[in-house]
Amino acid sequence: MLVEDPRAALARLAAERGVSLSRLSRLIGRNPAYVQQHVTRGSPRRLGEEDRETIAAFLGVDEAVLGGRATRAVPVARFDLAASAGPGGLAEIEEPRAALMLPPEMLAGLGVRAADASMIRVAGDSMVPTLWPGDDILVDAAQTAVSAKGGVYVLRLDEVLMVKRVVRGAGGLVVTSDNADAPSPGSVAADRVAIVGRVVWVSRAL
Repeated sequence: MLVEDPRAALARLAAERGVSLSRLSRLIGRNPAYVQQHVTRGSPRRLGEEDRETIAAFLGVDEAVLGGRATRAVPVARFDLAASAGPGGLAEIEEPRAALMLPPEMLAGLGVRAADASMIRVAGDSMVPTLWPGDDILVDAAQTAVSAKGGVYVLRLDEVLMVKRVVRGAGGLVVTSDNADAPSPGSVAADRVAIVGRVVWVSRAL
C-alpha cells in the first residue's frame, strides 16, 4: 500500500477543504508563510506535535496522516466563542483551540463523523435545565434539516449565534428556550435562520 507523504497530504487536505496554508499558519500562531515553507521546502522538516495536533483536528483527520503517531482517539475541534443560550452572541466562529480527543466508538454511537463534529461552549441560562452555562456541546454540522419533531440546534438568527430548541412549523421555524422564564424568538421565517448543526451530546463539570 502506498503511503502518502505527510506534506503532500497536508497540501491536498487544505485544497480539498478550501483552506489556505496561510490560514493554517495563523491557526497555530505562526507567521503566514510557515506552513507553506513546510509543504514546499521541507522547512521545518516535521511539524511540532502540538501544531500537528491542532491542524489535524481542524482538518478532521488523524494525526498519522500528517506524520504523527496513529491514535484511536478522534480529534474534535473546540471553539472559544460561546453559543449563547441567552440573548445571543456574534455569529463569527473564529479559529479553534486545542482539540478534544474523543473515542471513535462514541462518535459512531452518536452517528457523527469526526469531520462534521465540533465543540462549542454554552453561555446564558435560557436553555436550563437542558443546557447550563459552561456546558460544552457536541454539534453535528451534518444535521441541519429541522423536522416537525425538532431538537436542540446551534443556529444563526439574524446573524446572531445561539443555541435553542427548534421545530418546523407552518410557514417557517419555531425557535424556543427551554427555560420558561427566558424569552423565546418564537415563529420565524426560515430565511432568517441558518442552522449550524444539531446538539447531540453535552459535556458538563459537576
